Amino acid sequence: MDAAHFVWAPFLGFLWHWVRPFIPASPGRKRYNVLGAINAITHQIITVTNHEYINAACVCELLNAIASVGLDVPITLVLDNAKYQHAKIVKELAEKLNIELLYLPTYSPNLNLIERLWKFIKKECLNSQYYESYESFYTTIDACLSKIGKGEYKADLITLLRPKFQTFSNVLIVS
Repeated sequence: MDAAHFVWAPFLGFLWHWVRPFIPASPGRKRYNVLGAINAITHQIITVTNHEYINAACVCELLNAIASVGLDVPITLVLDNAKYQHAKIVKELAEKLNIELLYLPTYSPNLNLIERLWKFIKKECLNSQYYESYESFYTTIDACLSKIGKGEYKADLITLLRPKFQTFSNVLIVS
């Protein structure tokens, strides 16, 4: 589980033009926040979205959504160390819902599968794209998440979301 904060702005790739074009951009910080969790086995995605900010209440909303799926197996939620994830109400609700919270070590986002999904969504929706309105910006992100939920990107995501990580044993440390 992790949050992605998509900022409404032009995402240029390569631009070659004889005359320098003016690309209007958002004057403020309009962000579309997506708090999501992904099932490592089935790749089912559960999200909570808003336009303000992510806090402990959003995490509790996501925990309730995860519990409502009705899985018959124990649930372990892998989290980074965001402050709102350590809130007392989050830990109490997780215990009540019988969801184990597993916090990753600091500065290790590469161990969280959802980070790979956010990277994929940014590549699909934002790279070299310009959205004239904030509404078209966030509806495109929602549409991409919906397509992922329906399995339209299954071939692209099957290798990206594999829960296999390289481990090192018997590493020689040079001092």
